[in-house]
This record gives sequence, C-alpha cells and structure tokens, in this order.
Amino acid sequence: MSSQDIPEENLPAAQDTTHGAVKVADEKNPFADPGLPPHEHRIQDVDERAAKRSERAVALLFTLSMLATIGFIASFVAIPVEKMVYIFPLGHVSALNVALGVTLGIALFAIGAGAVHWARTLMSDEELADERHAIEAPAEVRAKVMDDFRQGAKESQLGRRKLIRNTMFGALALVPLSGVVLLRELGPLPEEKLRHTLWAKGKLLVNMNTNEPMRPSDIVTGSLTFAKPEGLEEHDHSFQNEIAKAALMIVRIQPDDIKDKRTMEWGHEGILAYSKICTHVGCPISLYEQQTHHVLCPCHQSTFDLSDGAKVIFGPAGHPLPQLRIGVNDEGYLEALADFDEPVGPAFWERG
Repeated sequence: MSSQDIPEENLPAAQDTTHGAVKVADEKNPFADPGLPPHEHRIQDVDERAAKRSERAVALLFTLSMLATIGFIASFVAIPVEKMVYIFPLGHVSALNVALGVTLGIALFAIGAGAVHWARTLMSDEELADERHAIEAPAEVRAKVMDDFRQGAKESQLGRRKLIRNTMFGALALVPLSGVVLLRELGPLPEEKLRHTLWAKGKLLVNMNTNEPMRPSDIVTGSLTFAKPEGLEEHDHSFQNEIAKAALMIVRIQPDDIKDKRTMEWGHEGILAYSKICTHVGCPISLYEQQTHHVLCPCHQSTFDLSDGAKVIFGPAGHPLPQLRIGVNDEGYLEALADFDEPVGPAFWERG
C-alpha cells in the first residue's frame, strides 16, 4: 500500500520543507537545489494493525535471540568436548563447536535483524535538511540537539512499544552471557587437581626406562633414576597431564651424608624420591652431581640439595622439591607410602 491509496485525513501533517525548496539557478549559483523528494508514508505510519504486526515481528526476533543465547550456554555445558558429528559436506566436526557457532550466530543475527526491522518499519524515516554549523556549539545549538534527541526518542516509539522494548532489553542482557561463559575456557578450574598426583599408598615405583617395578638393589649409590607410578602407561590419554605432576627422580645417598632427619625417615636405606618438576616454572630436572648431591634445573639454573630436603641453594626457585615418602613392600619392591604432602611444581595461589 502506498501513500496514494491512503485517505488524506489519515496521513501525518506535512512538515516544513524550507530547506528543501527548489532554488532557481543563476550566474552566481549555476546549480539549482533540487530539494527533497516527496515523502512516501509507510503502511505502518497510518495503519496501527500493520504497526502491531511489525512490533510482534521485532519482538519475535529478540525472543529468538534470547532462546539462542540460552541454547549457547546449554550446549557449552551439556556437549562433551570430544564428541564428533558428521555434517555434509563438512565431514566429521566437533559437535560443541558447531552448536556454539550456530547458537551464537543466531543470537547476534536476530538482534541485528530485529533492530533493522524496527528502524525500517516503526521508527521515523523522514529525511530532514539542516544548515551546516560551526564546530563550536553555542547554547542554542546544544538546546536544539537535546530537542532533536528527545524528538528522536519519541519517534522511535521505544516508550510506546513496550513489547519491543522489553524483549530488546532481554536479548541485550542475555547475549553478553555468551562471552562470560567463554571465559570458562581460558583454563581449567584447578579444583584439587594441582594438590594431588597419581602417587598413593601402595603404588609401586616403576622405572621409566625399563617399565619394571624397582627393588632397592636396583638403585646404585650416586646414580639418578627416573620413575613413574604403577599403572601409568605412555599410551594413556592422560599420560602427559599425569606425568607432569607425578614424575619422580630417585637417588641413593650414603646415610651418613644425609643432613636432614625427615629426609632420612622418608627414604629407605639412603634411597630418596623427589619430584622431578622444578618449583620455579615447572621444567624437568635431570642434572645430578653425585659428589655434592645437588641437582640442577637446566632452564634457569635453580639448584637443590637432595641430601638436605632438596632445599634451594641457588637460583630463582621459591621452595624445595617435594619429597615422596617411600618404603618396601612384602615382595621387596619400592612403593609409595602416600602422595606428596604438598603440590608439586611451581607455587600457585593456594600455597602460603
């Protein structure tokens, strides 16, 4: 329906077109000002039923955005990261990535589409010409800007169209939750994972090279041996995560050379077991000096004295290497008597 089909009594009053008036060209101004074209009224301007339909359409889009945002959060919580689905022609893709992409795309598109439909069908679409003005803003110009703002707010019908207003606020309030939920993926929640390793009472010490349980006779005085917990295999999905906490280095020191009483009690016949993970930034320690019983981290040269509770004697490390309490079981194999009594690796916020 065009404005020609609408009775004149239903049309809005004509606005002043002073700025759009056609001027006659002359020698000084050879180009005439064509003015503004006649304004075509939309059906929503004159038919409240059409305006209501547009209002419901905009509200539906905003509501769709809210539902999509809720779907985004639900997908993030419910769909496992490892779940794969087949989608033609993409092939096998991550179900979580697809769900997050689709729901977030719909949420953002629906808000944009709703805003565009609102602006094109319900907000004022009349063009106004205004004189250019200087950069400075005198008081009368500021007053005019505020008047124009109030007029624009009135013509937007935000106060009148409460359904649009309420659903828009709901959509805009929910969409940021998608970003908040994504913050969850900046890193895993620590929970108790950093405090515990696979070591526990009765776990055998398994040689990393031979993959066999170790007896005290396998540890030679002055040697450095690396061990892992019984049951942890390299083909396990979680091997890298677990060995990063449970990696163990074992040395044998003459009992008379051990300076710390607790260090002696937590070992077995001079065999001591310490975390292999440096307490500075988590590098694996592998350099051992058997005469001094010092181990050196190759990354930043932190040095620990294994004969004295693995205390730091040089370098940036902040605390000693955790010691694992060990013993021998009935079959003569070395075993852990408990987990480490403190978190391994670099200090974190729970320490202290």
